[in-house]
Amino acid sequence: MSTNLSELERELSGLAARIAALRETPAPGAALDELEAAEELLRSALAELGRNHRRKEGGNQREQKLLRQVFRALPVPLVVMDAGGVVRRINNETSRLLGSPAGYLLGRPFPLLIDVSRRAAFRSHLTAVLHGDESATFETRLAHQGRTHTVRLVLSRLRMPGEPREMIAAVALPTDVRLPEASSPDRFPEASDSDRVADESATMAAARRHDLLARLTRLLLDEESLREPVALIRAARLLAAETADWVIADVFRDDALDRALHRALHRALDRTLQRAAVVPPASEPVTRLQRAVEGMDPAGAPVVRQVLETGSGTVHEMLSDDALLGPGVLGDMRAGSLLSVPIGTGQELLGVLTLVRLRDRPPFGLADLGLLEEAGAQLGLAMRAQRSFQRRSQAAETLQTGVLPRTLPDIPGFETAAIYHPGSEPRAIGGEFYDVFSVRDGWGFVIGSAAGRGEEAASVTAMVRGGMRVVSVREDDPGEALRKVNDALVAQNTGLFVMAAAGFVRGRRVRLASAGHHPAALLLPDGGVRFTEGGGVPLGLEEGAVPAVEELTLTAGQTLLLYSDGLVGSRGADGESYGEGRLTEVLTRCAGQPPGTVVKAIEEDHREFCGNHVLDEITVLTLRRSR
Repeated sequence: MSTNLSELERELSGLAARIAALRETPAPGAALDELEAAEELLRSALAELGRNHRRKEGGNQREQKLLRQVFRALPVPLVVMDAGGVVRRINNETSRLLGSPAGYLLGRPFPLLIDVSRRAAFRSHLTAVLHGDESATFETRLAHQGRTHTVRLVLSRLRMPGEPREMIAAVALPTDVRLPEASSPDRFPEASDSDRVADESATMAAARRHDLLARLTRLLLDEESLREPVALIRAARLLAAETADWVIADVFRDDALDRALHRALHRALDRTLQRAAVVPPASEPVTRLQRAVEGMDPAGAPVVRQVLETGSGTVHEMLSDDALLGPGVLGDMRAGSLLSVPIGTGQELLGVLTLVRLRDRPPFGLADLGLLEEAGAQLGLAMRAQRSFQRRSQAAETLQTGVLPRTLPDIPGFETAAIYHPGSEPRAIGGEFYDVFSVRDGWGFVIGSAAGRGEEAASVTAMVRGGMRVVSVREDDPGEALRKVNDALVAQNTGLFVMAAAGFVRGRRVRLASAGHHPAALLLPDGGVRFTEGGGVPLGLEEGAVPAVEELTLTAGQTLLLYSDGLVGSRGADGESYGEGRLTEVLTRCAGQPPGTVVKAIEEDHREFCGNHVLDEITVLTLRRSR
């Protein structure tokens, strides 16, 4: 009879049916009594079998729970891996030893936890155990998360009923292992020396990562790094010196194509991705390998494409594919591990940063991935700011060509000269202008400074310059011309104001108008210097504002000089302002000199005062009565 409970139940049901049929016969006799007795015995036996089966199943479950608890609490590091060496189970002591949670280690190849120099020996022992040896015991070194432990590793093959594949149990016994002593429940065992050393090493590693990020931040904020290629190369050199052997930066060109279209048509990204920096190990000169890597198409590297497609970083602690950067590249580099992260701002992907360590160095780990992802984000923000600054500067420079005359016209009876310097401060361009143009029965000039920088200021100064040229065709007075330009600027509601001075020259007479501008300087032939009244309200502040107006009569040898706020308002290394006082001293030394010599002397003196670090724009315009 079958011992399967379900089959017994079916057979018993069939017997009961036959007994019921027998009862319907006219004279069942003694046979029916015997069958009914047999049915009762069978039902008792079936009930007992059911109870025994349930007790057995319950015992198995309790036994499995006990074994799991023993596995977790075992005070010796224990790892269960499959035949391919992939971690399937680890206990709590293994997590503590390696400094990583079980969730991070599960599914990872166990050889990645072995020191690079000893991985080949481990694979040899693993193969031997799988092909017949009961167990293997050997000394090796575990390296993970900045921690290194010399251990005696015991590998044993596990044969588990119901499991189609064999498993391997690895017991890692530290050479200085000490089992925790029994203690009261409220007393924790004291940390061993190796634990304290490991904790100190982890703390030092975290401090080094923090210091590297701080240094990278300072580098990217440095003025020299305002140009994108300079920033990328300097950042790559820093990372190569501190945490890698090879550093490769691939970025998208800053073109005018729509970013959303780039994301929708990902293939378009390939055409604009370029290799911006390749930094080899410091111990190696520029080699054929470096030039070969520089000449490769970055979009053809599988690891670069992976980062572009996923938008997240990846770390290869042990390299099994030397084509990640291109066919044979990693093999030629003698690479041991690789890490690749996006360069971006979160909303925009600007490129990929790839780092390589050689085989004789500890491999990259999870902490390195986090560090370099933050570095990639900092690079992305810096690149976005640099590109924005460059685009705005180019726009301002384009506008600036419209607010500065290419050459000064010849004014009968006068010599003229002018200088303009854009300055070195970010966006220090576009705020200042000058112009000389013809008016009815004479010549006109204007000089001004907008309260702003960049393309906004350049657009406003272009408006003022063009407006003065148009209005002066019909106006005989520079003050009236400035007033009309002011009203037009107020109506535009630009939010910027302009300090300006304008003059009309007819014969020896110069009629000056000032709208909040610095007073003009008059250099006399004997070296004396006096200043005009200046004053007035800047353009763009108040509708109907009337400029301050005065008239001068220049005699032969007198020089009229107009200058911007960038000249007298600039400061030296000690914080002192250049001011009208120093300008007066320079002009006094230039008595009797032509305008070209005067502006050159001012330019050289200002450069000496600022120490070759001119931050703001500087504009100077001079007119000298020659006869």
